[in-house]
Amino acid sequence: MSVKEEIREQENEIVDGLTAAEIEAQHPADAAETIEGLDIADQVKFIKQLPTKDAADSIAEMENHDQKVLIQSLNRGLAARIVEQMSPDDATDLLEELDYELQQALLRRVPAEDRAELKTLLTFDPDTAGGVMNIEVVILDQDLTADQAIAKLREEVEDKEIPYYAYLTDAKDRLVGVVSLRDLLLAKRGVVLKELVKTQNLITVSYSVDREEVAHLIAHYNLLALPVVDFGNRLLGVVTVDDVIDIIHEEASEDMQTMVGAGADETTDSPWLYSVRMRLPWLVINVLFSTFSAWVVHLFEGNIAQMAFLAVLMPLVANQAGNTGQQALAVMIRQLAMERFDRKRAWIAVLRELRIGLLNGMIIATLVVSAIYFTTGKPVLASVMGLALGLDMILGALAGASIPLVLKEMGRDPAQASSIFLTTITDSMGFLLLLGLAGLVLL
Repeated sequence: MSVKEEIREQENEIVDGLTAAEIEAQHPADAAETIEGLDIADQVKFIKQLPTKDAADSIAEMENHDQKVLIQSLNRGLAARIVEQMSPDDATDLLEELDYELQQALLRRVPAEDRAELKTLLTFDPDTAGGVMNIEVVILDQDLTADQAIAKLREEVEDKEIPYYAYLTDAKDRLVGVVSLRDLLLAKRGVVLKELVKTQNLITVSYSVDREEVAHLIAHYNLLALPVVDFGNRLLGVVTVDDVIDIIHEEASEDMQTMVGAGADETTDSPWLYSVRMRLPWLVINVLFSTFSAWVVHLFEGNIAQMAFLAVLMPLVANQAGNTGQQALAVMIRQLAMERFDRKRAWIAVLRELRIGLLNGMIIATLVVSAIYFTTGKPVLASVMGLALGLDMILGALAGASIPLVLKEMGRDPAQASSIFLTTITDSMGFLLLLGLAGLVLL
């Protein structure tokens, strides 16, 4: 077999029923899923067979953990060429996941111009506008005509992100306006660009603004991209709507996981010892909090011994109040994630949840009172249960709505272990209300 035939056979090698050519023909997002489903040895084999640009596009779509493992498994020359072919924002996200030694080794192999761009992006906090922006933007002089601008776009578009907008700067590189492609195409011949933005209300964001705020602004103003500037209003880059979709997805996942005490960036592929390290502290805290609930029950041990039916009712009170609180908690965390924090509106929302908890508590308590009365024939026991349940549901709604705001006021993540705090409140107070009222009225 000749060398050419051997190379051709290697290029068409089948792994798990797929060839590199078949993966190359897929959309990068689909190719990423296909590659992630392989073991690491087959991933490396496929990446080596793909054209570098296709490999870079596919790896950019992979989950962070899978990206890191794959890049670490490639030889550094190929890994550096893949980083070079990525868009700067995707390449920066990947480099931030790597250990410092490997990161620097790859940067040294990247061409000087690209290396300078990546090093600049790496200086920004990854959770800010600067950390998620793309610097491949079309910048036009405000004194160009529309025809000149379109000609310049044709020259530069191949090396840029999809140019939803062109950005106009003055002689000092300060951003003075934003022109959409539609504006350029509809502009009359000879019109100067600065005339198109003369009355424009320019919307920008500083590089230090939190990325969640960037997502809120793009959603609020229905933008396809938002310019990022420094404190001198000089254009640094843009955050595009595809970045915002990733931000919203990541923030929602983080909130869901941190709410129950898991790591914000955990996935099913995370090393299991890392997951233990992230979860264990909150589980220990939960044990301590649960001890308080157990202590409340212990205080009324005599009451439970005299009326064993109370032990049957205790989980009902705690579970119902806990569920009520979780509903309020989920709504509040979503609101804080989707909108800017407005203290007045936030606490008005707490009162809204309190009203909902009050009405739901009254309705559920009435149903439970009726059920216990017809089951036991004891109206006083039914009334005690109904009162304890109703009060605990109101408390659950209040706590569920308030905990995220209290954490926010303290400068913490509103979702951080909020479910653990809520469960402690609803369980301990539910047991205290039920057993305390039973002790006063029934025994």
